[in-house]
Amino acid sequence: MARVAVVSGGTRGIGAAISKALAALGHNVAAVYHGNDEAAAKFKAETGIPVYKWNVGDYAACAEGLAKVTADLGPVDILVNNAGITRDVQFHKMTPEQWYDVVNTNLNSLFNMTRPVIEGMRERGFGRIVNISSINGQKGQRGQTNYSASKSGDIGFTKALAQENANKGITVNAICPGYIATDMVKAVSKEILEKAILPQIPVGRLGEPEEIARCVVFLVAEEAGFITGSTLSANGGQFMI
Repeated sequence: MARVAVVSGGTRGIGAAISKALAALGHNVAAVYHGNDEAAAKFKAETGIPVYKWNVGDYAACAEGLAKVTADLGPVDILVNNAGITRDVQFHKMTPEQWYDVVNTNLNSLFNMTRPVIEGMRERGFGRIVNISSINGQKGQRGQTNYSASKSGDIGFTKALAQENANKGITVNAICPGYIATDMVKAVSKEILEKAILPQIPVGRLGEPEEIARCVVFLVAEEAGFITGSTLSANGGQFMI
């Protein structure tokens, strides 16, 4: 059955792969972005998937944007909270802006994006919410106190919201990717990648964005109604919990 799906951070990297995978299933996808107009225009031209621009760290912008998506495509039944940023620095040198920028985008956005659609999901008796957390939300990471805290918060949000909505046909799950071959990771020097990162990954390679997209496809399926409150790790065996 075709559903309306919203993917934040949906025009680049992992988010683009998720948007494409959901569209390939016949869902009506809205790919949300904030910063890179050129990349969004290219994504739209290549895929035909409509793009919407707003700041997921701003509640009013999310409410207005989601209302526009609903008017254009219909009520939202699938929500993938994928948008995320990093502002890496040792905590004793971290500025308030570096803390709040990351927490607003990576954690507060889950409230901002989910609150406007959750009541409709409850009324219709169906919803699929997937929150893209991180391996570093599970284990922590030096230089990423802000990022690790926000991504750990995503997991707590997932578990609590899943309990509240399980009897309404709504599932809420989290995915924790490890090192994925996005532009950000591929920008790391070859020496650091080969000597410091890959040796930590038992499968011996970076993950691909499409592998995370397949996890999302599994969790949002009509047949996945018994899976909720779960955290799916996709990290090549780097961290097992």
